Amino acid sequence: MLYDGFLCIALLIVVGFIYKLIQMAIYGEAQLRQWADAGALDHDPLLASLLLLSLFAFFAKFWTHGGQTLGMQVWGIRVQNADGTAISLWQALLRFLIAMLSWLALGLGYLWTLVDKRKRSWHDLYSDSVIVRLPKHAHRR
Repeated sequence: MLYDGFLCIALLIVVGFIYKLIQMAIYGEAQLRQWADAGALDHDPLLASLLLLSLFAFFAKFWTHGGQTLGMQVWGIRVQNADGTAISLWQALLRFLIAMLSWLALGLGYLWTLVDKRKRSWHDLYSDSVIVRLPKHAHRR
């Protein structure tokens, strides 16, 4: 999660920067500065939505195409269906949303792996997916 976290931070910075550049091109620097000074840009629902959508797109792309984010590749794990097939976009959405809820619940959804006999987290359970450890030769290149 740490490796993917760094990638996600970089993604959010880039998306936020592009968003601000587009805003500046539309409204101009002076208008944006005036709105910022007035606090009108403190809670931008469009930016928040774009950032959330960007994060989902990041995970969904990797999970549905190969089953591994870059961090998962390093650790030799993959998300997949029980039969070994790639998860669907719907499953990726469920994983993403439930993983966020797990964090909001102070990590309880992740700690659930200590209780579950098959070592599944909440997002594994709700998306009907599994995390598998790959043989060492399969994830080293």
